[in-house]
Amino acid sequence: MNQNAAIWLLLVLAFAAANLPFLNERVFGLFALKGAKPFVVRVVELVTLYVLVGLVGLTLERMIGNAFTQRWEFYATTFTLFLVMAFPGFVLRYLLRR
Repeated sequence: MNQNAAIWLLLVLAFAAANLPFLNERVFGLFALKGAKPFVVRVVELVTLYVLVGLVGLTLERMIGNAFTQRWEFYATTFTLFLVMAFPGFVLRYLLRR
């Protein structure tokens, strides 16, 4: 896989994973809960999916070349971007009137 395809794959995967907790009533899209999914479960799901997308990104980086070590600034920035990607799902779930 070339670098350009890996970047696009990671961006699409991150956008889908960021919105999954807000667009689906199942936990991780697999397990059904009785009633509505609480907000805390959505946040835990969001953090878990961030870690999974990060692992996919690290794997793609290792396949392409050298994987560089990152410090806390990198993770703070990428988590913030992940939250920005989750904004459409959050708006659809909580802010739009139905």
